[in-house]
Amino acid sequence: MRKSIFITLLLCITIATQAFCFSPTEKPSKKNKVTIENTQFKDQLGRQLILNGINLVNKNPKVNYIGPEDESTFRNFKKWGFNVIRLGIIWDGLEPEPGKYDEAYLQKIDKQIEMAAANGLFVFLDMHQDLFSVKYADGAPRWATLDEGKPHHTGAIWSDAYMISPAVQTAWDNFWKNAPINGKLGIQDHYAQAWKHVAKRYKNNPTVIGFDIMNEPFVGSQAQQYMPLLFGAYAQLISKETGKEMTIQEVAAMWQNTASRFEALQKVSDKKRFAKVIDAVYQINSQFEAGPLQAFYQKVANAIRSVDNHKILFFNHSYFCNSGVTTALKPMTLPNGKKDAQVAYAAHGYDLLVDTDQLSSSSDGRLQHIFQRINESGQRMNVPVLIGEWGALGGHEPGRIQLAYKNLRFIEKYQFSNTYWAYGKGTEDYPYFKALIRPYPEAICGQLKSYHFDETKSLFTCQWEESASVNASNRIFIPAIKSIPKNQIKLNGKYSIELIPGSNNGYLIIPAIGKKVTRKLTIQLQ
Repeated sequence: MRKSIFITLLLCITIATQAFCFSPTEKPSKKNKVTIENTQFKDQLGRQLILNGINLVNKNPKVNYIGPEDESTFRNFKKWGFNVIRLGIIWDGLEPEPGKYDEAYLQKIDKQIEMAAANGLFVFLDMHQDLFSVKYADGAPRWATLDEGKPHHTGAIWSDAYMISPAVQTAWDNFWKNAPINGKLGIQDHYAQAWKHVAKRYKNNPTVIGFDIMNEPFVGSQAQQYMPLLFGAYAQLISKETGKEMTIQEVAAMWQNTASRFEALQKVSDKKRFAKVIDAVYQINSQFEAGPLQAFYQKVANAIRSVDNHKILFFNHSYFCNSGVTTALKPMTLPNGKKDAQVAYAAHGYDLLVDTDQLSSSSDGRLQHIFQRINESGQRMNVPVLIGEWGALGGHEPGRIQLAYKNLRFIEKYQFSNTYWAYGKGTEDYPYFKALIRPYPEAICGQLKSYHFDETKSLFTCQWEESASVNASNRIFIPAIKSIPKNQIKLNGKYSIELIPGSNNGYLIIPAIGKKVTRKLTIQLQ
């Protein structure tokens, strides 16, 4: 989940017609599905698809990792314009004993998928973890947690344990070594087989579009080598600018209280300055990603592809890339060595202040750096990008809605799909949640060029180039569309309005012209 990576380091020296609500003239295939063409998600009508949704992940073992969400929750997701859910699976809930899968747990997952389908929502399943194991937070079962009896330490922020807990680091080390369980099958092999079991179960389920292989994989004890690099880079930057030498020890001391820590972070708010610090760990992190992590992803991909050749494989970069380290990962390959075409980069993006009281003061420069790096990596790999987690905006603190819009500007700029972190009972009551219910182009008959919602002017603009080969309708989600006067919708072409039942929100349905042409849309929202 969300993590204040830099802070942490320095502290440590429905039915077929409901899926996108097709207009009566459109004939969707019997199986509603999402596929990939280069850097775009495509729906079954050949339209460019923007996936826009939210995380639903329960980490509580006392309720067997299934929350209280019911049909009304999923109806609300639909009303809010979401079309996809990143639905969490906890390994401990799935495989409580080696090789034994909990059917009752999976049936509850089935029920959530059914509620999503009934509301035209796609699902991709996320094998979630934090601090590797249920022993420390959530994820692996105790039988798969080989910490060798090392002590577990916690810090001021929950994610500090990644950097200061010998138990957590050792458990990760043994995972990357594929250490055997009871002298038999290795931990990674168990994990891959668990995914194979899940993939086989949902291979013919049209609502499930793919599998997010692992949430924020962590390097293990090698992370201790990152700290001197980051400390040194920060000290060198400040020393050069002030003319006064700063030591690594002085940098570490700055992070002993919240006030001095925040003050120090202000000095790396600029994009270029921040890059000089965070890039210090690129090489060592790349060795981990290109080595053990890439091999692990390929192992799981092979296991899934042995039972399902069609679902999308979503992969997340390593933990340290959440805050702007460039990933060195590559798409997984097929048995013939060719790139697997159905692969998407499910990056996470968080500013350094996440999980702190100062989150509202997140740096524009750092956010720009993070999302630019993610976009560059997606382009390098020639895969679509879905921001699997972003935000973690908390409660009623001032400035959070403005921060939500800051993040969304980058999501719009790079045309990323996204799933916000995260939904829980009452999340919709927080002021920032308003920002998530935003206009966006869900499905485009051609190539999306740009779109943007200016919240200060309540103005939505969108431009795309239609393809002559796609015979369908463009679909644009618009909040409170029922109350928008016709003279405030400017479009070169015809349109109709499709309201979401029980809501003033809905879709602008724009039939394709049937030839290559540039379309422009402007809507002045109320």
